[in-house]
Amino acid sequence: MTDDCGCEFDAVNDQQRSTLRIVLAINATMFIAEVIAGLLAGSTGLLADSLDMLADASVYAISLYAIGRGSGIRLKAATASGVLQIVLGFGILIEAARRFFGDGEPIGFAMMVVGGVALVANAICLKMISKHKRGDVNFRASYIFSANDVIANIGVIISGALVLWTGSQVPDLVTGILIATVVLKGGIRILAETKQESGHQETDEKRG
Repeated sequence: MTDDCGCEFDAVNDQQRSTLRIVLAINATMFIAEVIAGLLAGSTGLLADSLDMLADASVYAISLYAIGRGSGIRLKAATASGVLQIVLGFGILIEAARRFFGDGEPIGFAMMVVGGVALVANAICLKMISKHKRGDVNFRASYIFSANDVIANIGVIISGALVLWTGSQVPDLVTGILIATVVLKGGIRILAETKQESGHQETDEKRG
């Protein structure tokens, strides 16, 4: 006899909500920490990474809202996540340009320490999200953004070491631009996946 109570789906949704609440809290906390550290250290890379954290926190919040709702709402939520990533990606580029024409040298040691803490935080998020990465488009978006974060954190640590070694702000600016590129590509990728899934749904509806 088949159990049609929907309990299995409710359990999956509860697990997804629990995961998203935790990674949302981690990213929101790290956003605040990196904004403060980035301003104090004068680091474009840290400020760029903090905006990336803000984007991810927003994505997780949107994904949390979409759990258990209709496919149309989930697709709109994923689209909003992709657009937000692209907007923040351009914001990071603007910040990098502003710092390029400004004065001040970033503090390499602070970049390495904060980047290391952020790397640990994002590695935890990536491990948690990876358990659900084969879910709907919103969880695939979350996985993409978490993986990008780990790459960005490694870049901040390396650029901090280069700033210490060379005494130049160039590695920090390059890192900021690279993080912006990663964020933009992630946003474009999820928009492409959302469009593809929407096309599949329209095809299924016509067949039905």
